[in-house]
Order: sequence, then C-alpha cells, then structure tokens
Amino acid sequence: MELRNFKAYLCNKGGLSDFDYQKIQSFITTKKIPKGEYLLQQGHICQHFFFVETGLLRMYALNEDGRENILQFATENWIVSDRGSVYFNEPSSYYIDAVEDTLVVMLDDDFIKEVSSINSEFREKNERLLQNHIRHLYKRISQLLGVSARTRYLDFVAMYPDIMLRVPQWMVASYLGITPESLSRVRKALADENFNPNN
Repeated sequence: MELRNFKAYLCNKGGLSDFDYQKIQSFITTKKIPKGEYLLQQGHICQHFFFVETGLLRMYALNEDGRENILQFATENWIVSDRGSVYFNEPSSYYIDAVEDTLVVMLDDDFIKEVSSINSEFREKNERLLQNHIRHLYKRISQLLGVSARTRYLDFVAMYPDIMLRVPQWMVASYLGITPESLSRVRKALADENFNPNN
C-alpha cells in the first residue's frame, strides 16, 4: 500500500531521505477505520499516535450533560492522540472516532526509536512538531476563554479550510464552544459581507 501523505510528511517534515523511508517501511502499521468507529474510547489507554493518511477523525470529551466537546479534528496529514494517556499510561478521558472512512498510520515509541536510529535528526524535528502542536493548543484555549465567536470561526476556517464541506454544522459549533444557532448567526453575518469560507 502506497502511503503518499505519510511518506511526504516524514521526508518533508521529518528530514528523511527516500532511502531512509525504504528502510523503515517494514515498521509501518496501518489501520482502516470505518465511519463511526472508534480508535480510542474514554477509560481505555491510548497506545499510539494516529497519522491520517486519508479521511477524517475527531477527538472529543463528554461534559456532565453528556454533550460532546470536540477538541480536535484531524484531516489528511494531521496527527491526533491523547498524549497524556500515551506518555503516562493513564486511562484516557477522550474519544477518537472516524467522521469519514479513514486510513491511519499507527505510530508508537518503538517506531519513533527505529526512525531515529536511521536518521538522527528525526527525533529533534519530531520534538519541534510536538512543541508546535502544544503552541496551537495554548492558542485554542486562549481563544475559547476570550475571543469572539466570529474570530474563532475565522481561525477555524483558516486551520481547516475544507472542513465545512465534510462535517455537520453542530460539530463545528462544538469545536468552537458555541451553539449551532450562534454559529449560524456568525456565518450569516459573514455571508452578508460576501465572505466565502471555501474560497
């Protein structure tokens, strides 16, 4: 199976050469996740990072009322995981499921060690990617605490440019921390200004 996105990710962002990639192919594990099925459920220990080759995943928690609070979408070339559960071997508080039929590459510490042994620069580059992810999480928390729904939506569209065509509106509202009605008002106001999120 050819993994074009994953190969490009490792070579462009991880610093691997084509030759390096050939050497690690036997260590690559993939999994097909049908729409609606789980990769992770609350109470289970997360053992992998999931790179999305094709498809769409979401990570969410349930609040006290049983409503979903979506923390992250992962489209092609994104990685999603409960890092706390992976690193501390603790039961997860989150769910990860497939919004579309999805093909993921299953990454674990053994894989990282193997790639690092082949290319010594990989671990450093991987660490930089992790720190960038943490930076985005801090920005997201800051936005949820003190930024208008309009600004949150505009940043969301910039981060996930095609997502509005792939998920129902209530999922976007959940990610933004607003009601679907509030999201409709934001989108209507932007439409009145001739804003098109798909351009």
